[in-house]
Amino acid sequence: MYRLALAAAALVLAGTLADDVLVRVRFAHERPAPVLAGAGILAALLLALAPRLRSHVVALGAGVAAGGALATLVTGLAWRGGVPDPLVRGDLAFNVADVAIAVGDVVLVGGALGHAWTQRARLREPV
Repeated sequence: MYRLALAAAALVLAGTLADDVLVRVRFAHERPAPVLAGAGILAALLLALAPRLRSHVVALGAGVAAGGALATLVTGLAWRGGVPDPLVRGDLAFNVADVAIAVGDVVLVGGALGHAWTQRARLREPV
């Protein structure tokens, strides 16, 4: 499970960085240091804890969300003008990391709920 989560995080991180470098960036926004630190801590926690459930769906969701958080951290530290937002739709400007975090969270929560449902008989066992 850990390999799946790490692989998903690495793919999202690489894809986001490639997108930010290859696409002409029209907008960017500053991320305060506490937000960047929180992104790093969140990514570490997701990669360390979520795969312990032994669910491929949870590990994949955690990896995708962690990759988005790591991409936010890296781009926030690397780009002078703030985190680049190359994707613009109307009044919204965002990046692949934002999408990865949202999609990863949906997959993670859905996987956790599905895992809890299939293992519901064991939920009352002492830890």
